[in-house]
Amino acid sequence: MSESPLRFDTGYYRRFYLDPKTRIYDRNRQWSLVLGTVSFADWLGVQIRSVLDVGAGLGWWGQWFKKHRPGVRVVSTEYEAETCKAYGHLQADISNWRLDEQFDLVICQGVLPYLETPAAKRAIDNLGAMSRGLMYLEAITKADTVDSVDPSLTDMRIHRRTGSWYRKALKPHFRQVGGGLWAKREGDVIFYELEAAERA
Repeated sequence: MSESPLRFDTGYYRRFYLDPKTRIYDRNRQWSLVLGTVSFADWLGVQIRSVLDVGAGLGWWGQWFKKHRPGVRVVSTEYEAETCKAYGHLQADISNWRLDEQFDLVICQGVLPYLETPAAKRAIDNLGAMSRGLMYLEAITKADTVDSVDPSLTDMRIHRRTGSWYRKALKPHFRQVGGGLWAKREGDVIFYELEAAERA
């Protein structure tokens, strides 16, 4: 990981999310992900009444819910005070922050690879404690940095952990569904044998 200080400020979001020349994708593409996630939750019978968006950035998940599911309560967090002020997030570090409540959908998109390994493990435990239904997780792995990402459009200042590390850390709390979705292990969602990586 680079020794340069990590900042998730205006410059970061301008480069990776707003500037058409250097961004990963735009809000419309992100909203396709939100719609797909919510539609799959509907299919599974998961009623989304509350959402926790960790590392919410520009707030695109929350904006979608505000427009399309205004009755859903969304709690969003970010690390930088500047970003929190601009987009209305709570300032929090998921590695040492936990609410005493659970959410139907937890979102953790692009956060864990920035954390040192002990902090990432604590973050996963906190995410597990605050989840009661589904979690959407995006975390670039060591293999992804070789085969799947464009380094000119991706922030490579990350910890390059293996996919097996993430699966082991997630296993006490979640079972993998696919497409970035994980289901709470003690949750009420029932899967056919071939619908999830683990049936129980």
